[in-house]
Amino acid sequence: MNLDFTPEEQAFREEARTWLAEHLPTEERPPDGQPMREFDLAWQKTLFEGGWAGINWPKEYGGRGLNDIQQMIWYEEFARADPPFTLNNSCTFVGNNHGGPTLIVSGTDEQKSFHLPKILQGDVVWCQGFSEPGAGSDLGSLSCKAVIDGDELVVNGQKIWTSYAHVADFQELLVRTDPSAPKHKGISWVICDMTTPGIEIREITTMSHVNDFCEVFYDDVRIPLSNVVGQVNDGWRVTMTTLSFERGTAFMADQVELAAVVERLIEEAKVRTGPDGKRPAIADDEIARRLSLARAEVAALKAMTIAGISRTQRTGVPGPEGSMTRLFHGELHQRVYQLGLDIIGPEALRLTPVDGNGWTGPYLQSFAYTIGGGTTDIQRNIVGERVLGLPRVK
Repeated sequence: MNLDFTPEEQAFREEARTWLAEHLPTEERPPDGQPMREFDLAWQKTLFEGGWAGINWPKEYGGRGLNDIQQMIWYEEFARADPPFTLNNSCTFVGNNHGGPTLIVSGTDEQKSFHLPKILQGDVVWCQGFSEPGAGSDLGSLSCKAVIDGDELVVNGQKIWTSYAHVADFQELLVRTDPSAPKHKGISWVICDMTTPGIEIREITTMSHVNDFCEVFYDDVRIPLSNVVGQVNDGWRVTMTTLSFERGTAFMADQVELAAVVERLIEEAKVRTGPDGKRPAIADDEIARRLSLARAEVAALKAMTIAGISRTQRTGVPGPEGSMTRLFHGELHQRVYQLGLDIIGPEALRLTPVDGNGWTGPYLQSFAYTIGGGTTDIQRNIVGERVLGLPRVK
């Protein structure tokens, strides 16, 4: 594997750096509701107008057709610019990284022509309707059902942990269309218009004091059969495509931003008093060891990401190896923010300039990184069974 950047990639880096310096918003992102939605969509529109929306989407679907290495460079430059918000904590995330890529792979021409431009241009927000109270990491156990009635699906059930449902226009929704089929069969991947009658949305406040999560209830919600992506009862295959993007390149931005957090934390350790109350924190051997390890681990995470990019470029679709990166990233994210609290101490309870939410907010949010998108146990199962070829545990 060649880890050196080509002259073309270096030129792309300069292009990205220059554009960000001229267009990156300086104001804080609103924490919730319509102001948050308007901020995120305005930034998406700015990206689209500048030619930076969907940079790795194929050109025929409105993207720039660039490779994942260039996408990683873009994320690196975004993090280097020290923005007042993060890329993945955006209500445009699902459309850009889940819904859009899934439609590109499995959608009909009509679905692509209608939805993809709206996603890229910043006209709509998508949310994900996968998890249920009894089907989170064990997604195949979902029970939200849909019955075919003429040319429509009639949906009844509940979803939970649906980020940004309260501001979303569309939802990537998993429903059980054949209750007699085996667990991972009889599921359909459907585009749900969130303004459809029969949908009730209730916001959930998390321990980090944000209201991004929601639970969604469906009471005889009618969705056109033409909104099924792939085929009826073929939703598990389509879902694996969606989750491959999520576990592969979708969290690349978070990984790059985490590396920037480690560097800022090293600077904090130089100016803050250590455990002995006298010397700088970085002079403490244990603190220095943990900082060195964190820097080494984010470098290892980057290497894993580049290896994954290389595999994706050969196959065209992210594979199960993305679960290794997702697993390592989630646990590392928690370790880094725990280290931040240990270095800063009680002052961490105050708002300090790390992505606009202080140290405690991101620390509390870090627990989601080993739960969302499949818990660490699920990721280990995927690695064991689909990467290492180990037998399934019964």
